[in-house]
Amino acid sequence: MKIDGTLYNYYKKYSTLYKNKSQLIRVISENWFRDNMYCPFCTREKINAYNNNHPVADFFCDFCGEEFQLKSKKQKLSNIVVDGEYYKMMDAIYSNSVPNFLFMSYSSKFDSICDLLIIPKEFIVPGIIQKRKPLSNFARRSGWTGCNIILENIPDAGKVFAIKNRNVINMVEVRASIERIAFYREIKEIERRGWIIDILNVIARIKKEVFNLKDVYTYVPYLKSLHPNNNNIEAKIRQQLQILRDNGIIEFLGRGVYKKI
Repeated sequence: MKIDGTLYNYYKKYSTLYKNKSQLIRVISENWFRDNMYCPFCTREKINAYNNNHPVADFFCDFCGEEFQLKSKKQKLSNIVVDGEYYKMMDAIYSNSVPNFLFMSYSSKFDSICDLLIIPKEFIVPGIIQKRKPLSNFARRSGWTGCNIILENIPDAGKVFAIKNRNVINMVEVRASIERIAFYREIKEIERRGWIIDILNVIARIKKEVFNLKDVYTYVPYLKSLHPNNNNIEAKIRQQLQILRDNGIIEFLGRGVYKKI
């Protein structure tokens, strides 16, 4: 199965029916998604749409049960994505009920999808959620507090593209990328997931394919700032490196030396 990376037919179909631009964009993107997108987590070639105003997600897979929330924007994806209410998001994270997110960017003429990025739900952790300022006392929803999703805080392993730079990625390759992080998806404890994400981000900052423990230890102050109550950061680093080694994310070369895979 190869998905169609264009939106123009949907634009022609719905542009005369919806005058509100944000509503039009939502209808176009959701109908494209329903018609074209497969489940990246199993063998299903179609994803089902929930009824309107479903509280958690937009789509679901009727085979594996995965849920999806789709967000769309014109032109390039940015590092900050505006999301909904902050406290609801945090409750969803800690109750393991947050859906998988898909971020779509499209061309200004609706002739193509620029990117379609999948973020598996396990990578939605507190460290990537930014709390926004509450609405003022003069606002209609006074005190309401929104949040942002900070994409740059998500490691590359948690960013799986179905479409990238207008190129449709082969479904087999997409599912292989998801399968590669299957071990991480089995970890239910939020703190453990957060640590693995932090170490993956540290490894990404090390601009060498082959690195050693000393390279990682230089980030102890940074990791301490993220985990101020942990007094044994170096041991925690070694533990996470072992997990990543055992699951084929990095290769152990011996004597504290590792290689990115």
